[in-house]
Amino acid sequence: MKQPDPLPPAQPLTLQLETFVPYQLSVLSNRVSQAISAEYYRRFGLVMTEWRTMCVLGRYPGLSAGEVAEQTAMDKVAVSRAVARLLERGLVSRDIHGDDRRRSVLALSEKGRDLHDTVAPLVLECERRLLSVLDEAEVAQLHTLMQRLAGSGMDNLLAGLKDAPVSPVSSADRNPPLG
Repeated sequence: MKQPDPLPPAQPLTLQLETFVPYQLSVLSNRVSQAISAEYYRRFGLVMTEWRTMCVLGRYPGLSAGEVAEQTAMDKVAVSRAVARLLERGLVSRDIHGDDRRRSVLALSEKGRDLHDTVAPLVLECERRLLSVLDEAEVAQLHTLMQRLAGSGMDNLLAGLKDAPVSPVSSADRNPPLG
């Protein structure tokens, strides 16, 4: 009796980046952010971390640098550097929190508010142009889907990562040799 052909060797899994949503979101976010930030840097000398810090403080005055980092999902060190530059330019003020003398809080200065109010229409126009390829219902659906992904989707992702078994990885796998 003839033996069945053995299974072909397993092929390495190739991630299809064109359909991998985290990759697509990251690439789109990077392209949009780079295009917009290049414009406000050219016109106003602001880098992305500075503008995002100003936006958060414009919406939520009285936050600490750590809270700004949390709100924007930016690195705390990057936010601290942005705050230092904004303080140096007189665009942000720092005060001591009324109830907790150990905590400093940030707010846009008058000069910072004026700049914020000058840059905001520019970035809103960029958003309008980006979304102009969608109709009103699609824009609403996009917002709904992003909120769902940012909420329940992230909760599911993090819960799954927390419960996932950890496979041992050698240091060579983590840091492959260069060259």
